[in-house]
Amino acid sequence: MSRVLRALRSPQVRAGFMLAALAAACWAVAKNWVEVRDAIGRLDVMEVGVSLALSFAFVWATMRAWRVLLNDAGAPISPVPARRIFYVSQVAKYLPGGVWNFVAAAEMGADHQITRRRSVTVLLTSMLVSVVSGLALAVLAFVVGPAGLLGRYWWVLAILPVFAAILHPAILNRLIGAGLSLLRRAGLERPMSAPAIGRAAVWSAGAWLLAGAQVWVILVGLGSPPRVDTYVLVVSAYALAWVVGFLIFFIPAGVGVREVVLGVALAGLISRGDIVVVILLSRLLFTLADLALGLGASAAITRRKEAR
Repeated sequence: MSRVLRALRSPQVRAGFMLAALAAACWAVAKNWVEVRDAIGRLDVMEVGVSLALSFAFVWATMRAWRVLLNDAGAPISPVPARRIFYVSQVAKYLPGGVWNFVAAAEMGADHQITRRRSVTVLLTSMLVSVVSGLALAVLAFVVGPAGLLGRYWWVLAILPVFAAILHPAILNRLIGAGLSLLRRAGLERPMSAPAIGRAAVWSAGAWLLAGAQVWVILVGLGSPPRVDTYVLVVSAYALAWVVGFLIFFIPAGVGVREVVLGVALAGLISRGDIVVVILLSRLLFTLADLALGLGASAAITRRKEAR
């Protein structure tokens, strides 16, 4: 195990890891480029620019939710290294396997005296917060969406109280302690607190609103009416689609699942073909934001090392 950790810390392995992650992210963009190009051709420059800016804002808000929990679980880390750790680790999620962003966050965190168990635990907890806040917003889809939506996805309402209960500090900290004990690891420096979980949930809800706004701008550009009720429906429908795709974990990245859920939720608003285009373009813009922020953070780390 020690040899593996030493190898992961080597500059050559880290550079190769980053290059592989970048290649995977670029492939995610390229494989759907024809459909995305056609969609961009139907939008004006302003709409694409606003959607991309909202993608950057979404990643930033997600980082803030993660940092709140990271600082709650141990010694605080300042904003600059926190952003670098998060943004670079987000690029790693495009590698096949679904675990490489955890590996990247753990190894980069170790450079700043953040224990690996803290990095992995906080990233898992931040994902749980994102799921719960997404589930809460998804409930709106059953109110403002088509009547058949509740009949198909009623189980979302059933699991929301369960996931929300897990976030209660008494339950969450007990589960974290049991998990670390099972892995024969020491506990976190500090237990998760209710105020920190609450602040992270607020940032996470803000991230969902930004993600929904990104999709709404694209929809409006494709001909959907620019109304507030449409925005509410899009935010809640997108949250529902993302959460369902996330929970059906045996389908990589929820591919196909999100399209189906959005198709049901937005039925009558736009065509099925446009829904697929919206998802592809939305994913492209989020990927570009991840790439730009990850590359920027990686370059900043390199410059910092060279300046020493």
